[in-house]
Amino acid sequence: MYILKNSSESKEQTDEPPSPSVLDQRTRLKSTVISIQKHHKKHSCWNDWRWQINNRIRTVEQLVERFPNLANRNEIAAVAKKYPMAITPYYASLIRSACPTDPIFAMSVPQISELADPAFLSEDPLEEMLDSPVPGLIHRYTDRALIISTTACASYCRHCTRKRIAGTRETAISQARLRQIVAYLRAHPEISDCIISGGDPFTMSTGSIEQILIALRSVPSIDIIRFGTRTPVVLPMRITDELVAMLKKYHPIWVNTHFNHPREITEQSRQACAKIVDAGIPLGNQSVLLRQINDDPKVFEQLCRELIKIRVRPYYLFQCDIVKGTEHFRTPVSKGIEIMEYLRGRVSGLAIPLYIVDAPHGGGKIPVLPNYVVSVSPTHTVLRNYEGMLVSYPEPEGLCDAPKAGKPKDDADGVWSLTCGDATAIIPGNSKRRRRRQNIQPENDSSARERF
Repeated sequence: MYILKNSSESKEQTDEPPSPSVLDQRTRLKSTVISIQKHHKKHSCWNDWRWQINNRIRTVEQLVERFPNLANRNEIAAVAKKYPMAITPYYASLIRSACPTDPIFAMSVPQISELADPAFLSEDPLEEMLDSPVPGLIHRYTDRALIISTTACASYCRHCTRKRIAGTRETAISQARLRQIVAYLRAHPEISDCIISGGDPFTMSTGSIEQILIALRSVPSIDIIRFGTRTPVVLPMRITDELVAMLKKYHPIWVNTHFNHPREITEQSRQACAKIVDAGIPLGNQSVLLRQINDDPKVFEQLCRELIKIRVRPYYLFQCDIVKGTEHFRTPVSKGIEIMEYLRGRVSGLAIPLYIVDAPHGGGKIPVLPNYVVSVSPTHTVLRNYEGMLVSYPEPEGLCDAPKAGKPKDDADGVWSLTCGDATAIIPGNSKRRRRRQNIQPENDSSARERF
């Protein structure tokens, strides 16, 4: 048995008045909030998704109109020339402070660091172009294909994996290209799952989306159709009754969205997600691990907890791709493993996504986990749980002829004793669960039965 000790740091609270810099920040924040509120109240069309798209913030001048105290305007303008900017008025209203320390601001407003590109970055690190047998379709995995339905998004994420085309032009799939895609799918009946992506397919009209669904449902081998959309996050008013009623006609339909931070979950986004789920459409979430936005394990835990409250299943946590213009967002892979280690045992399995590295050179999605397999032998596998408890798991008898190993002469214990089956577990002596058990330990078998 061994003991794990936890250390904690205490912080002293003082009654000193805020510093002038803090007061300046509060003044700027108040000014920003008032500016956005006035802009919001000014427009009766606020809840019209088409109005939101038509009134996106596209220029620095429009940004300054919303945020009069905006700094680094020339830098923002310079970056936006290379990587265009678009922010819906709704998503801009979630910004509390017009600076990169605000997660919504950082994910939507250009930063000069986007122009710093190490040599290993690529415009297309996943090599989607090489896996595109016909224009508008990506076929990487045998049984599924991804369709680029549009190059437009409601808001352009600064960490976009398709940053090479995001915002440079806004077009929707043509009928001629759709016919090419359908012909390819018919010629490849091994494809049973289609992902409609972009851009963001939900920026298209409901009729245009339905045309794609009609075309895909004409292919006998297509069983599952999935949508990838960020509109519940940046344009929740797009999830209309008309849209979900249309989608219901083409079940089985699945939708994955893209919440990255707890502050993106608002009353309007909750309502949008509820409409999707109430239509019988499973709703998942694909986050991207972003430095100084959601790379704090506690922040990501809060996001996962809030998602399952609104019936959105955390599906993937993506390592940020090695895309040009995104280096300032990237974290070490070890940070993602740390978050996964932190989540296990703290939240339900429903709230734990798969941590994924989408490998360069079109290598596909690779799940990355903390190491829970400590050692193996022909007769036993030693596993570690989230508390650090080591358990000897016996393998089925008769499947291996290897004899059980004997204990060494020095009578050593530890992991080796678990591997050979001489011990069953090594248990942390000071875990919370162990302390709880000390208070509920049954005295005999009858009292144990009475508990259940």
